[in-house]
Parts: sequence; C-alpha cells; structure tokens
Amino acid sequence: MTNVTFYRNEHLPFLEAKRCTRSDLAYQKHFHEEYSIGLIDEGETEAWCDGHAYRVETGRAISFPPGMLHACRPASLDSWKYKMLFIKPEWLDQLEPAMAEPLRIPFLLEGHKNQYCRRLINQVADALAGADEPLAAESAAVELIYALASRNTLDLEHPSGPGCEQPYIRRIQEYLHAHYHERITLQRLEEAVGVSKFHLIRLFKKGTHMPPHAYQNLLRINHAKAELLKRRPIADIAAETGYYDQSHFSKAFFKIVGVTPQRYVSTRMP
Repeated sequence: MTNVTFYRNEHLPFLEAKRCTRSDLAYQKHFHEEYSIGLIDEGETEAWCDGHAYRVETGRAISFPPGMLHACRPASLDSWKYKMLFIKPEWLDQLEPAMAEPLRIPFLLEGHKNQYCRRLINQVADALAGADEPLAAESAAVELIYALASRNTLDLEHPSGPGCEQPYIRRIQEYLHAHYHERITLQRLEEAVGVSKFHLIRLFKKGTHMPPHAYQNLLRINHAKAELLKRRPIADIAAETGYYDQSHFSKAFFKIVGVTPQRYVSTRMP
C-alpha cells in the first residue's frame, strides 16, 4: 500500500476517505470545500487552524467546516498515521437547521464523544476501503454527523477571528472565486475592490492568514480535484485552472493534496 491512499465508492459521490502513513508529509495552509474530519491513528500532529495552534494526540478526532484554513505537521518523524473523511456540503444540506448549525463550528473532540466518533470514522473509512455495500458506509456517515453535531461541553471549539467579516476581504475572496483560473494582478484586485494594493495585501493576510495568490492557488487545486474525478485529461484541467503546464500543475497539486494528480485519480474505487 502506498503512503497516501484515497478511497471512494461510485454510489457515494459525496464521500471520500484518505489514509496517510507517510511520516515526513506536512501540509501547508489550505482549506477544503468539503466538511473534513480527521483522526490521528498514530503519533501526534501540530495542527494550525485559522491562526491558532493545537497539539492533536493519538486517537483524537478533529473536524473543520468547508473553507476553514488549517495546516498540520507531524510532531515526530518516527510514527505518523492518520485518516480523513471528506463530505460534500450538498449532502449535509438535508440536515435539519438545528443539526446543521453546529457543524459550522470546528471541533477538537474530547471524552466519550471523541471515542464514539473515532469508532464511526473508522467504520466509514473501512467500508470505503473494503468495498462494502454503500449502505454501510453512508449509514455510518449519518451516525457520525449526528454525533459531531451533538453538544459536548468538553469539546474544544477553535476560535475564529473577525478578519474575514471585513467587507474588503469578502470582496477580494468573491473576486478570486470568480476569476481564480485567470492571471490576476494586484492592479486588477485594486480596481475590483476599490482599495490600494498595498493596503489590500495587508488586509487580506491579516484576515485570512495568507496572501491572495496562495488563496487563488487553493481555489485552483480544489477545482482540479473535482474535475479529476470526472476522468477528464489532466493536461486539459491544468490549462483550464490556469497553470503554465502539466508539470507545474502536478507540483502544486502534490503540495496541497499529498499525491500527484495521476495518483489521486487512480486511487481505490470499488
């Protein structure tokens, strides 16, 4: 087995599992368009989340809502294994508002809730990896979401700063979402947002913890992931998302996802 593997089921297009056993793999700041749930199987990680640092030990589960910036680095290269589940927001739209609202809050789970969610995360991942009936994987995913949404006073809620609520930052993000595949200059952003490019950079980094070009690159990679699963040619996706060539695209993709585009699209699907 390779050190980073993705698992999917064609009957569950909203769900993806990832297993990593590569101890030297650290992820730079990034965000997912899916609701993401992680479980540390072995070792510890130094997790950074929206400007705050956490130590996540073996057996702990941590979750992030779509769009929340985070990063992780193994505390030791001796032992490092984890798994992730990615759930598309559209599937969660079926939840009642009272259940969906808590999922917008990122959690570092504690106590009995952590143990229960740990078991369900393993059930979902094992069902996808073992090519079980889709009913088994989705049923465990439903239980997991309800467990995560339940209130537990021991859970650590990651505080989020007010920066992204600033109108200028929202306008920059909206522009980047609409034009991420294009060659964007600071002059274009300045004209679109109505603020000096020098002030723009300072505002955006303060509010999002990254410069605009890094945010644009994450949008490109997230779009590429979705397009790769449609079995489209990698060269076409690289050009469509604004990369100079396929090699440049592959390097950028690996830094964010942990595998090459070729490996990502060829991973396990029953």
